[in-house]
Amino acid sequence: MPAQARPATVIDRKGLSGPALRTFFRIAELWELSVDDQMTLLGVTARSTFFKWKKDPNTVLPRDTLERISYIVGVYKALQILLPDEQAADEWVKRPNEAPVFAGQSALDRMLSGQVADLFVVRQYLDAQRGGWA
Repeated sequence: MPAQARPATVIDRKGLSGPALRTFFRIAELWELSVDDQMTLLGVTARSTFFKWKKDPNTVLPRDTLERISYIVGVYKALQILLPDEQAADEWVKRPNEAPVFAGQSALDRMLSGQVADLFVVRQYLDAQRGGWA
């Protein structure tokens, strides 16, 4: 007897969007990110959309944007664990890094490629550094 397909996990995008945006904007402030950097990390190209989200974070974000924010929050959290000095943790993303995944660039440079995969790579690197999943 063939196994029946399981329903896909339902994500409450409306319920997650506001808290996700508020958290993202707080991290962006701590990391001193420009508007262009924030837009790139969120995967949004229209400035009007970005400023709408900033003004009214109770919007419903696309799944892709929620995934991006999830990786950024994971990077932030991993840095807080690895570098208990908050300022050092916040500055780390902009420092050049000789690890092979960064090739002398900063983690922020890697994340600003615009690809979700690069956010994942930075998150995965940090999780591996702290002994989490690799």
